[in-house]
Amino acid sequence: MDAAQLNYFEQRLLNEQAELLGVATLVEESAETVELDQTAVGRLSRMDAMQQQAMALASQERQGERLNRIKSALERIEDNEFGECLECLQAIPIARMEIDPSIECCVNCAN
Repeated sequence: MDAAQLNYFEQRLLNEQAELLGVATLVEESAETVELDQTAVGRLSRMDAMQQQAMALASQERQGERLNRIKSALERIEDNEFGECLECLQAIPIARMEIDPSIECCVNCAN
């Protein structure tokens, strides 16, 4: 992988990381504890709020996992190991990296 490709992937990872961190604050607000004030809302409204909270918590967990994968990929760039399969140490095809620059394994090892 040449320097231009490496820089391209690094920028993509940094942009996605910044976007996820920006969205994380909105998701955190949705995941806050649901107030159960019976005078303010009915039973169905409380159930909707609790369901939205559960969905927000699941989204928050997925975003955290994605941020960890991005952080790991950025560390591999710093260590000059980016683009290598973590299992077999072979080069991961650029086309696969285009789909997801944080990918850790080649197709063979991912299966």
